[in-house]
Amino acid sequence: MNVRLAARYPFRKESADVLKESGVTLDRLITSIAYQEARSLGKQRVLEAVEYAKIVSHPMTNETNAMNELLSYPVARMLVSCLGDKKFVHRYAVAEAKLANSRMTEEAERSKERETKGVRKSAGDDGVAFVVRLAGELGLQVHHAGDSLIVEFGDYLRCSSAMKSKSWKLVNQDVSGGRTRITEERLIRLVEQMITDGIISELPLPVNDEILGALSDDVDDIRLALEEKRAEQPEKDFGTISIVRFPPCMKKLLEMIRAGENVPHTGRFALVAFLHTLGMDSNAILATFAMSADFDENKSRYQIQHITGEISGTEYTPPECNTMRSYGICFDPDDLCNRDWMVHPLTYYRIKGKKPRKKRGKVKGGTSRSGARAGRR
Repeated sequence: MNVRLAARYPFRKESADVLKESGVTLDRLITSIAYQEARSLGKQRVLEAVEYAKIVSHPMTNETNAMNELLSYPVARMLVSCLGDKKFVHRYAVAEAKLANSRMTEEAERSKERETKGVRKSAGDDGVAFVVRLAGELGLQVHHAGDSLIVEFGDYLRCSSAMKSKSWKLVNQDVSGGRTRITEERLIRLVEQMITDGIISELPLPVNDEILGALSDDVDDIRLALEEKRAEQPEKDFGTISIVRFPPCMKKLLEMIRAGENVPHTGRFALVAFLHTLGMDSNAILATFAMSADFDENKSRYQIQHITGEISGTEYTPPECNTMRSYGICFDPDDLCNRDWMVHPLTYYRIKGKKPRKKRGKVKGGTSRSGARAGRR
């Protein structure tokens, strides 16, 4: 395995083998001036995850660049572990997985371009075949059936369980003989999710005093950046809007956004429409989404302004409860949700805001207090 390929997919076992063969020790990696560039890239990797929830793919024009890029991955993992923030682990894992997604997509597109131009493929030059192999390494066996890709439906369910969009539900898949047919794009997305889950399961790593001491300045910088990012959005309330009154579905969607989890388009639409209907302005809604896994300010601003009617001319309201259920974004319904007449998230919010009626007191003989007062006149 070459160093460039190892650096592009540093979470692979083969990449770990390349690191081992390089002879770089942990002590030298975190202290030697020879690896200052690798440490700088590792810190940059984590800061990009903080700020953008994605990591930039750096050019690797030679083996030195590639080795520094590869070494930056264990450095980043140590920095995240030193930070000791479980919520951020999820955001970092999503960022690493999205970087892998973009690289897998590049491999597949390059392969298609060569095929279109009639260029003969060399061994290992098929980008789709590479993604299939990578999926197998991560525990998802993919089979070819003609020009199609198929997986066992049990494996599909296991790997797609985090996908909340209705389009991922098994009932909407092409299933035959216990196998599910998937596209190349969906395979890449499944591999991305497995990478996310794998990193989350591994971090934080145990770190000793030597590692904490050597990386303390970088960890402090990252912690400050994370605190500033989180300060951009309110944690407890939305001004006059009371989060205490939110229905469970909207609370869950908000928690997922803040944790940097992947939220389906339907969930984002529902939350934006809900917040807008309650009176939150577009800038405040945009700030709320700043911690989302794939936040893009310009794209998010456009989508928010479209939903709120600023550029579309139509102000959308959040979906009804039945629609939320069909989209797979009805989370943890409580007793109030289960009332027969509870059909909309906004109804839940209004009901939660009503003060309970005070029961009228009784006097002997069952006469009300007001009646007793009247009788004494």
